Amino acid sequence: MAVKEKNKTGSLSSTPRYKTYSIAEVMAAGGTTAFANKLGKNTANIQGRLNKLPDEAFLTKEEADKALKTLNESK
Repeated sequence: MAVKEKNKTGSLSSTPRYKTYSIAEVMAAGGTTAFANKLGKNTANIQGRLNKLPDEAFLTKEEADKALKTLNESK
């Protein structure tokens, strides 16, 4: 999960940077719903936006398995 980071003055910079979070950090926050709430995100809005995406926007099981295998091998 990634969140836009603000600069020292509190505004978004002209070249936005994203703070990423590991699966362990999300789970330590209490899971995806608790993590979203902690970041001030509305889970209903997130789900609604995900539902509008085409099927091609999501990984297949095989693609996800391959990506996870690659990530685990690169540790």
